[in-house]
Amino acid sequence: ESYFNDLKTMTAKFLQVASTGAVASGTMFLSRPGKFRFEYDPPSPDMLIADGTFLIFIDKDLRQTTHIFLSSTPVGVLVKDVVKLDGDITVTRISRRRGLLRVTIADSDDFEEGTLTLVFSERPFTLRQWQVLDAQGTITTVTLNNARTGMALDKKLFEFDQDPPPDGTLFETGPVQLAVSRLALARQRSISKTRKSRPATGRCLVG
Repeated sequence: ESYFNDLKTMTAKFLQVASTGAVASGTMFLSRPGKFRFEYDPPSPDMLIADGTFLIFIDKDLRQTTHIFLSSTPVGVLVKDVVKLDGDITVTRISRRRGLLRVTIADSDDFEEGTLTLVFSERPFTLRQWQVLDAQGTITTVTLNNARTGMALDKKLFEFDQDPPPDGTLFETGPVQLAVSRLALARQRSISKTRKSRPATGRCLVG
């Protein structure tokens, strides 16, 4: 808890691998509380932005977006104003091996939605990786490299100029099958569909 509560900003390169075989890479920017940005390397046209209220999936090629309340996603736990691993979150397993600490958490009200495992190096104590096991049994692993913390980040990194729907509900203007959606959109399984507008290339798809 104290690690995340003390963490204000972070940047890192990431490698994302799904048990389906999909692989993607890119750059992560994080600003606590409430904000992060995942920029995927070409040829992927995709990007994820958390602006403090919504998690926004953006397909730049198709000019399509999906908004989901950040608080309803597993990754939202990591950027909460105060991180507490109790109450609505249950720690299901803790293990140590070869200088790594692994902490697995789940939604206290719905264990069937899957788990999030955080992997830390102990010396120095730093977030190195996370793994998501979703309700369909897919495992997505995101590994961080060249992580840096404590820098100033431009607020515009976490802004998106398209407004969400006026009633604040989820809207879908395009299908969502990013591997990262397994971690960030695990509670929104109904919006995961086969991308029909172009063939799945495996660039960062999981279906």
